[in-house]
Amino acid sequence: MADPKIADTRPSVLELEAGTYYYCTCGESQNQPFCDGSHSGTEFSPQEFSVEDKKRCALCQCKRTGNAPFCDGAHAKL
Repeated sequence: MADPKIADTRPSVLELEAGTYYYCTCGESQNQPFCDGSHSGTEFSPQEFSVEDKKRCALCQCKRTGNAPFCDGAHAKL
């Protein structure tokens, strides 16, 4: 599998409402860190994730986290 594009070298920290979201795994979305369909025609697909209650989340934008879609600090090693 090809490496995803690094969208940013820091996480996107957002206050998310309860619900279902689709995380961009290819790094090409113009709506980072969420999928906008830019992966079409590639080997990538969005990662669905849910938030049960409103909470602040740090979502990975370097696409190297071991805990997608959440940041695990992998961007510090780039």
